[in-house]
Amino acid sequence: MKAEYDFSKMKARKNPYASKLKRPVTMRLSEDVVAYFKGMAEEAGVPYQSLINLYLRDCLAQNRRIQIRWPNAG
Repeated sequence: MKAEYDFSKMKARKNPYASKLKRPVTMRLSEDVVAYFKGMAEEAGVPYQSLINLYLRDCLAQNRRIQIRWPNAG
């Protein structure tokens, strides 16, 4: 292998994975929720943020909808 390479003549090209890049967001999650995912992530050997992303991606793929029922105010 060469000690140095000349990249000056290389053509630029777009990153083929750019559409799959992740966007950083700030979320406030309950401590018990974070602990739950951290525990599962440790068992699976993956970062907990990746596990949360995988779970949300699965919800997206399965078109899951949450049904929120607020208690009656009276």
